[in-house]
Amino acid sequence: MRINHNISAMNTHRMMGVNQGETSKSLEKLSSGLRINRAGDDAAGLAISEKMRGQIRGLGQASRNSQDGISLIQTAEGALNETQSILQRVRELAVQSGNDTNTAQDRSNIQSEVGQLGQEIDRIATTTEFNTKKLLDGTMGAAVNASVANVNTNTSLAAATITTTVLSTLADANNNSLGIISGDTVTVSYSINGNFKTATQTVTAVTVISSLAPAAADFSISAGAAAGSLAVTASTAGFAGAVTGLTITVKDATGNVKTAATNALSGFSQTTQAANAQTDGSATFQIGANANQTLRLSISQMDSSALGVANLQVGTQSQASSAVKAVDTALQLVSSQRANLGAIQNRLEHTISNLDTSNENLQASESRIRDVDMAKEMMQFTKSNILTQASQAMLAQANQQPQGVLSLLR
Repeated sequence: MRINHNISAMNTHRMMGVNQGETSKSLEKLSSGLRINRAGDDAAGLAISEKMRGQIRGLGQASRNSQDGISLIQTAEGALNETQSILQRVRELAVQSGNDTNTAQDRSNIQSEVGQLGQEIDRIATTTEFNTKKLLDGTMGAAVNASVANVNTNTSLAAATITTTVLSTLADANNNSLGIISGDTVTVSYSINGNFKTATQTVTAVTVISSLAPAAADFSISAGAAAGSLAVTASTAGFAGAVTGLTITVKDATGNVKTAATNALSGFSQTTQAANAQTDGSATFQIGANANQTLRLSISQMDSSALGVANLQVGTQSQASSAVKAVDTALQLVSSQRANLGAIQNRLEHTISNLDTSNENLQASESRIRDVDMAKEMMQFTKSNILTQASQAMLAQANQQPQGVLSLLR
């Protein structure tokens, strides 16, 4: 019998310490709800869980970013909605002014309203902001490396007749002659930066299409890239040189309008919008949890100059007719911009739905790694607690064993 070393007590004490440690760990897990409270609990699991947490928080922020992007788009689109309403009113006024039942004073009154509405378009473009960022003044537009001249095209002519370029040989798309003969007059009306211009000439046997452009060389007329098309290209690049509201009116010697010829030659639509050179100011939305998961948004300049309706004139019947065409082009530009904003908004709504779903699924995966199974851990706690109590009882018994030595000393 030995009293210096009670091996049974030492062994029982060691096991009691192990059981107390397990009980302590179970208590920590049950109280925190986490299976991994420190790296020692599961080193690899902790690394995976932390990486997932970064993704989860990134997805949540990306979803909020997308919602902010939608708010920005709605702000810009709402402003453009009002711009479009103004343009519709301006078009209505231009049609009203085109009627010769109006007196000069009537048209002056109409011109006054048109001028005020043009200023309101500029005010909207200048003051529309989101979080102090201007949206419609062009600073959020894509990069334009060099100023671009606008191009208007007409595709209502017979391709074969354009090659000769002589007016008297022109035919419409159905190959019916336009009926332009010597002695007819051709009036070309248009606006450049709000300045209405018109030029009239008498047709001769050698009058060609290119000669329809006025001597001021504001633009050139030539055969277009598409078969049966004419192309009107502004001579000066940028908004200031843009040609809008182009109409070509053909009249016979008695002053009656030749409708077929006029309609065929005046059916221009703007295919390349004028643009001033600028740096890239388009907005970038971070719509993912990782680098380079972005979406770019560009909003063109939407003031009266960019839309081609600056200082619009409706004081005469010719000016009113040109103004109607200019406003039609402006309406198309605003509609295109609104359609682009709407398309991106719809995309962002799907992006948010996808981000939220991914966030939910990733949280479920991270939970399986990081969170504790309460029922299972409660079983482990009960086991460890019972073993701890048992080891305490056995330690008391082991401590009593050396007292047997006292019986030998009597």
